[in-house]
Amino acid sequence: MAEEVKKEEKKVDVNKIASMVFKVILGVAFLGLGAWAIIAWFEPLKIVFKGCVGLFLVLAGLITLAIAKE
Repeated sequence: MAEEVKKEEKKVDVNKIASMVFKVILGVAFLGLGAWAIIAWFEPLKIVFKGCVGLFLVLAGLITLAIAKE
């Protein structure tokens, strides 16, 4: 009986480790693809960023006014 419990514990540990390794590999792959996308499409990214700066400043101003009102 005790041996069966130990075998089940080892089986669960192997599944946890395999799951963790898969998630790490997937995370590294996404980081690599994200870095590649930033490098490959840097000029369009700059255009989008410039377009969002104004909206961000308006939103920051509205939040600041809402905080100051209280």
